[in-house]
Amino acid sequence: MINKKILLTAKEVINLEIKGLQDLKKNLTNSFNKAVIEILKCQSKVILCGVGKSGLIASKIASTLASVGTPSFSISASEASHGDLGMVSKKDILILISNSGETSELKNIIQYAKRNKILLIGIVSRKDSVLYKASDIKLITPRVIEAGGIVPTSSTTNQLALGDALAIATMKQRKFDKVDFKKLHPAGSLGAQLKTVEDIMITGKKIPFVNENTKINKALKILTDKKLGILIVRDKNKRTTGIITDGQIRRSSQDNINFHSLEVKRIMTKKPITIDKNELAAKALSLMNSQKITSLIVNNKQKPKFTIGVIHVHTILQSNIS
Repeated sequence: MINKKILLTAKEVINLEIKGLQDLKKNLTNSFNKAVIEILKCQSKVILCGVGKSGLIASKIASTLASVGTPSFSISASEASHGDLGMVSKKDILILISNSGETSELKNIIQYAKRNKILLIGIVSRKDSVLYKASDIKLITPRVIEAGGIVPTSSTTNQLALGDALAIATMKQRKFDKVDFKKLHPAGSLGAQLKTVEDIMITGKKIPFVNENTKINKALKILTDKKLGILIVRDKNKRTTGIITDGQIRRSSQDNINFHSLEVKRIMTKKPITIDKNELAAKALSLMNSQKITSLIVNNKQKPKFTIGVIHVHTILQSNIS
């Protein structure tokens, strides 16, 4: 049986957080622009710190910034006063997060930042607070009603959203794209989906090249040796002119009694389907599925007539790409 009071409580929490986010959106100022510009200019690290729930938010924002190309990490406010301030250098940017701006554990960090002229960005809701007054760039979060009246909920949602906005705005200004993202996420399903054709294509001597004037009987040996089920046909200038599949060969052998003496160009498929090396492997798989083929010729769009690799459906699937 559904307890309507429980569902009502859930909706109240969500509505409070939505209201807080709407207020945050309305109150964004030029200080946000300044923060993004300073992060972009930073030649060192962006270091975040908060206390309690705000400390957890600091860790998440640091992780997001790092994942999109901004070197960043979080430090513990309590440990900072016991030696961890040594991690913070004069070239760093320090982002302190506190709803009240009066959290005692942050005061030593604020003093350290001011003493060493470290750029301090404060994410805070109170303009009369120590953190607000000390910050070089002040990012104000609106005063909100916490769900349940006492638990940090709406305030931490605002902090998290503001941090995400900083990370994504910085990422877009840096023109950090999918290729860059893939370099920082080589493992897991996300890294797999961001692999490019070039990452997993077959190259070099493994490519089943054959000259267009080669006789079928010789081409068959290459087809067997390379074990890809295709032959890539080239002219004397090594430009790709066609492709032959093992299926084509079987069908042609049944229709022509002089089959083995034919030149491969007589039975090849002209203008084969190709894909650029920088395309996502997932796109290659989609193209294969739509065309009902198992391999694609890979080229560089600057030289589309020259094959540089082959990508096979089995290789894509083995890389956990779907």
